Amino acid sequence: MGYVHFHINIDGLLIGIITFLIIGLFHPIVVKAEYYLGTKCWWIFLLLGIAGTAASLFIESDSVFFSAICGVFAFSSFWSIKEVFEQKERVLKGWFPKNPKRKYPE
Repeated sequence: MGYVHFHINIDGLLIGIITFLIIGLFHPIVVKAEYYLGTKCWWIFLLLGIAGTAASLFIESDSVFFSAICGVFAFSSFWSIKEVFEQKERVLKGWFPKNPKRKYPE
């Protein structure tokens, strides 16, 4: 009788875990960015998204894992642009604290 040999590929699982961590990391970053900088920080997330997109496209083709992680980072950055403006609305609703150094509409 022969032995059954199989290979376990954990890349998909690792990409999923890292995606979860990136998304989880972006939430407090968006909250802090809106608190200290307001919505004018949206362009920082745009630049991060463009950089992540470029990295994803130009990483060697045999490194799908790192290309995928850069893509996740890029689109998490793009999504954060929307989230910064929604965070402003959450602050105005009283769900998050206002920055006392900033003026808000009544």
